[in-house]
Amino acid sequence: MRATQGIAVIDYKAGNLTSVMKALDALGCQATVTADPEVVRGAGKVILPGVGHFQATLMLEETGLAAAVGEVIAQGVPFLGICVGLQWLFAGSTEAPAVKGLGLFTGQCERFAPGVKVPHVGWNEVRTDAGSRLMRGVEDRSFVYYTHSFRAPVITETVAVTSYGGPFSGAVERGNVMGVQFHPEKSWTVGLLILKNFCEVR
Repeated sequence: MRATQGIAVIDYKAGNLTSVMKALDALGCQATVTADPEVVRGAGKVILPGVGHFQATLMLEETGLAAAVGEVIAQGVPFLGICVGLQWLFAGSTEAPAVKGLGLFTGQCERFAPGVKVPHVGWNEVRTDAGSRLMRGVEDRSFVYYTHSFRAPVITETVAVTSYGGPFSGAVERGNVMGVQFHPEKSWTVGLLILKNFCEVR
């Protein structure tokens, strides 16, 4: 029987797990770090954090975690990808062309164009979509914390846009599937509000 509470935070050796868990704990959200596909299948919600190279997502396929995530998303379980976790929701990334993403959103993640300092590190503002459940209550032009060299394109499902050498998706959302390029666990009160919104999604 599917759990109705509890968040599975996926450990694939590329996530900022400690900071994410501290933020969830501060919000009173019940969460467990796991690399077990069966735990993911039984979770009420799933978070996929990520830092570093897109190549690391290959482990999701090799361990059966990708299949488990695909199954729970299809069943309507709320899912949140953070940083590389958002990029994995797209077709892939030019950072690791041979590694496929989950392909739930159209387009491919690409490196920032020449002319801007890479990686993009620090605080930047987001233009938000008032209709987003994930970004509910986040004021337009709020600042969030980024650290990344590759970015996702702006698509129909983009609910927050940031500009750095051009616009890119700061957050995407379609039904139960959500992702943020920034790090909510490092974005102070704005980030905590976004994580709180995710914890409350039904």
